Amino acid sequence: MDKVVEKVVAGDVRSVARLIRDIDDGIPEVRESLKGLYPYTGNAYVIGITGAPGVGKSTLVDQMLSHIRKKDKTVGVLAVDPTSPFSGGAILGDRVRMQRHSMDSGVFIRSLATRGHFGGLTQSTRSAIDVLDAMGKDYIIVETVGVGQDEVDVVKTAHTTVIVVIPGMGDDIQAIKAGILETGDIFLINKADREGTDKTMSDLRLMIEMDQRKYEGGKWKPPILKTESIIDRGVVEFLEEVEKHKKYLTETTEGLELRKSKGKVREELGEMVKNRLIQEVLSKLTETGEFDGAVQAIVEGKTDPYSACDALVLPRLGLHTG
Repeated sequence: MDKVVEKVVAGDVRSVARLIRDIDDGIPEVRESLKGLYPYTGNAYVIGITGAPGVGKSTLVDQMLSHIRKKDKTVGVLAVDPTSPFSGGAILGDRVRMQRHSMDSGVFIRSLATRGHFGGLTQSTRSAIDVLDAMGKDYIIVETVGVGQDEVDVVKTAHTTVIVVIPGMGDDIQAIKAGILETGDIFLINKADREGTDKTMSDLRLMIEMDQRKYEGGKWKPPILKTESIIDRGVVEFLEEVEKHKKYLTETTEGLELRKSKGKVREELGEMVKNRLIQEVLSKLTETGEFDGAVQAIVEGKTDPYSACDALVLPRLGLHTG
């Protein structure tokens, strides 16, 4: 067995940190380690925490860590931050807010950059989840950067998707309906001491009721909970709902093999193939100078971007342009 794989499976923190860093940096060699780790995945329970910026996701995750650890369960946290336009690294540094858990050997926290991928999750995030899963973490919490209705990718990876809102969001509730309402397994109204909590609760309830037919036949109906994570109010009740959802999944046909169901595997493999094709084709085009040549031709008005794209890509797929 690959030494890296052996160390990760044994729970070696340094090896895990190094491998996730290499994944985030796009080091090609990590693919072999990921291949070796894949048979050890499928045991962790993945919780996705998503919502607009400023709703208190990091504080919520911090409190979740405390309660999960009290049950002697291990946790991995992946905080997906906006990418710095200068360094390409994560700029929010959510780990700072969870600093009190940094000395706990049962907790692993890592910030990852979105690298301009506004669906919320990149392939590197999915690979990092696999690493923490193979490491033996009982729970993996993925906190994603809030970009409103575009952020739906987390549901493709998480067992339980939690959408966090705050009172007074107004039209933002409509944006949720337009984009990620159908992906939410649990809705949290955080900072529930603020004015407008009851209206936000009724708005969310109304939207869920409008989708009533979707929940017929015993299908999971998302609960709406109030929390004040800064003072740890409502977090225990929230985690109880997560466990109820976990039990619900266990009793359905897919169960906890959700991440390896045919639909999920198809989705993930499709993303992986797309990313690999882009990486390989763009790399070759850059090496040969064809890409820069096409850019110059467009700038000089000799061609248009659509024709240039076809001329660059189609021959590599054995297809003819025009």
